[in-house]
Formats: sequence, C-alpha cells, structure tokens
Amino acid sequence: MNTFLAAFVIILLAVTAMAIGVIFGRSAIKGSCGGLNQVGLSGSCGGA
Repeated sequence: MNTFLAAFVIILLAVTAMAIGVIFGRSAIKGSCGGLNQVGLSGSCGGA
C-alpha cells in the first residue's frame, strides 16, 4: 500500500508540474529534425 501511495504522489506531482507549465504558457517540447538528417536517414523533415 505504501508503494502505491508513493507512486501516486510522484505521478500527481509530475502532472501538476506539467499543468503549471501549460498555465504559464511555456512552449511545448518540440522534436528535432537535424538528428536523423545528420546520420543520413530520411525522416519526416525531408531527409537525405
């Protein structure tokens, strides 16, 4: 039971932190198009 409560509190804190980020208008996490292009793999950004 203690493990469940600890996990619940950790998840609750993570969700709260993400909600605070949205409330304050921080931009969302964005992917990088340069990673796959640097190694020669084609990606969704029009790779090699």
